[in-house]
Amino acid sequence: NVIVGVLEKECNELNKRFFTFHKKKRPYIILKWAESKDGFLAPEKEISQDRKPVWITNLHSRQLVHKWRSEEQAILVGTQTVIDDNPKLNVRDWTGNNPVRVVLDQNNRISKDSFIFDDTVKTIVFTKSEISISAENTTFEVIDFSQNIIPQILEVLYQNQIQSIIIEGGLQTLQTFIGQNIWDEARVFTGKKTTFGKGTKAPILSGKISAKINIESDELIQIRNHD
Repeated sequence: NVIVGVLEKECNELNKRFFTFHKKKRPYIILKWAESKDGFLAPEKEISQDRKPVWITNLHSRQLVHKWRSEEQAILVGTQTVIDDNPKLNVRDWTGNNPVRVVLDQNNRISKDSFIFDDTVKTIVFTKSEISISAENTTFEVIDFSQNIIPQILEVLYQNQIQSIIIEGGLQTLQTFIGQNIWDEARVFTGKKTTFGKGTKAPILSGKISAKINIESDELIQIRNHD
C-alpha cells in the first residue's frame, strides 16, 4: 500500500519557491514595506534632505528584514527609492549571502556614486538604454518601458535562475505588482510609534492574513495571495 499526501501542505510550503519557479516560470514574489501608524511609506521629503532612509520600524524589525534578505535570491527597488534613500540592499545585520540587487532605472537617473554601483554585490539594472560602466558585478538589461515591464523583468530573472525575490519599493513599483496581481505574499510592518501626517501613502493591498506578529513597538502582518 502507498500512502500519498502525507504532510502535503507543509511540503508545498517548504518548496514554494521551487514550485513557483518551475510552474509559473517566474520567481516567488514577496512584497515588503513598512508604513507609519497613519499609513505613509515616507514623509514629505525636503529638497535639501540627505540621501538616507527615514526609519519607521525598530532595530529588531530591521534585523528581521536582513534575515529575510539572506533567505531570498534577489531584492528589487525602483528608481526613486535609490535616488531618495541610497540603499545598500545587502545583508549587514544578519549572517548570510547578499541577494542579487535588481534596480529599475528607465532613464539612467541614478547617480553612479550610489551604493548600488559599488560592485560589491551582483546587480541587475533594468533600463531603456544601456550605459557603459566599469563594474564586473553590474549588468544592464534593456527592456521596453512603453510596454508592460513586469513580464519582461520576470523573464530576465527566470533566465538568471532567480527563484525568489523581495520587492521593497517604492510605491509605484509595489503598486504595479499589486495592480497586475503578480505576487505571492506580502510582509507589511506598521511602526506604531511613527506618524508622518503627510507624505507618500502606503500601497493598497487585499488578501488573506496568514499571520500577525508584534515585534516590540511594531506590528508585522503577513498576507498570502491565493489567486
